[in-house]
Amino acid sequence: MPDTTTTPSAPAPRARVEPDAHSPSLFAHFVLQTANYEAVRDWYLTVLNAQVVYDRHDLCFLTYDDEHHRLAIRHVPGLRPPRPGSWGLHHLAYAYPTLRALLSTYLRLKNQGIRPYWTINHGPTLSFYYRDPDGTQIELQVDNFRTKEEAAAFFHGDDFAVNPVGIKLDPEALIRAYEAGVPEAELARRPRMAPGQTLDDMRPWETPA
Repeated sequence: MPDTTTTPSAPAPRARVEPDAHSPSLFAHFVLQTANYEAVRDWYLTVLNAQVVYDRHDLCFLTYDDEHHRLAIRHVPGLRPPRPGSWGLHHLAYAYPTLRALLSTYLRLKNQGIRPYWTINHGPTLSFYYRDPDGTQIELQVDNFRTKEEAAAFFHGDDFAVNPVGIKLDPEALIRAYEAGVPEAELARRPRMAPGQTLDDMRPWETPA
């Protein structure tokens, strides 16, 4: 019989990612950490008329529109109320409409000496974390799922139960893969932790001041 095996064709390369200027498409979410978990969660549910997407009693995600979550709240026992003049904010996040826009923004900022201290595939998002001059953490992200229902399903999946942090990524390697034509669904898919790795291995390379 004739050999009907076909060799997969190489992916078509994309145009080179240039350091173009892109503005974020929306404000995605912010995160609070508190020792007063239930009271804070319930206050935001009331004030924002929000819904619970995920709640494991020390971490919850809330939303009030078509975004998979607008607010996350972390329970950290032992925290003290902030002193006058201090901030209670953990980080602010801004979303871009496409992976290309996020990568272009990364290059533009890098060319101006602004580099992320943490780049990670959380699962629902590919996220690059920066610090402003005051030390406030800013997350620039792109969604990995098309709908909030898909993101909510990921939150409730076994992989997220084991690893709610994510998998670190190399932004330069991500750009090379993108330009080589690797499908975006493949670039967005979060791998599992390698044998021997722990959540501590996935946390930032440096601790924000």
